[in-house]
Amino acid sequence: MWPGQEQNAERSVETTLTRLRALDGGGSIAETPARLTLEDLYRMHRMRLVRLALLLVDEPATAEDVVQEAFTGLHRHWSNLRDGAAAVGYLRTAVVNGSRSVLRRRKTARDYTPPHAVNARSAESLAMLTAEHQAVVQALSQLPPRQREVLVLRYYGGLSEAEIADAAGISKGTVKSTASRALDALQKIMAGPA
Repeated sequence: MWPGQEQNAERSVETTLTRLRALDGGGSIAETPARLTLEDLYRMHRMRLVRLALLLVDEPATAEDVVQEAFTGLHRHWSNLRDGAAAVGYLRTAVVNGSRSVLRRRKTARDYTPPHAVNARSAESLAMLTAEHQAVVQALSQLPPRQREVLVLRYYGGLSEAEIADAAGISKGTVKSTASRALDALQKIMAGPA
């Protein structure tokens, strides 16, 4: 790989997922006032979390199920919550873990057949993406789940390495090395056959 290719892949992923974040309402999932009800959290964050899950599992109905399970779990633990920001962190971690479980079940059921090629993004958001951005989203779907998680949380979720480590249940060093390997793999996918 040429020296600048990894930076080009990172720029492409960052540009694409930042564009999707802007189309989805901008801001970070973590931006939440401290005193909120569960209904407020649901109204403010449900769609962002569904889109996060969708980038991880590639199926709209499954993504909605993952987010619904996360909110159900939050409801069960609502009395133990410190504040609204902790609730958003809980939801984000629950969505990542729920997405992992979905992917594990798929692997077990089908001996891991990669997610189907049907593009699950909405027609509006796809129409607003250029061909290059669509290629990046397609290439992301070909990455291993952990690599995809790290890139999606970093560029779509707008999270820091520490927040990614917390949400994904891995160390900050693993976040860095996984992101680097993911960008290398993404560059190779986007370059096509040699």
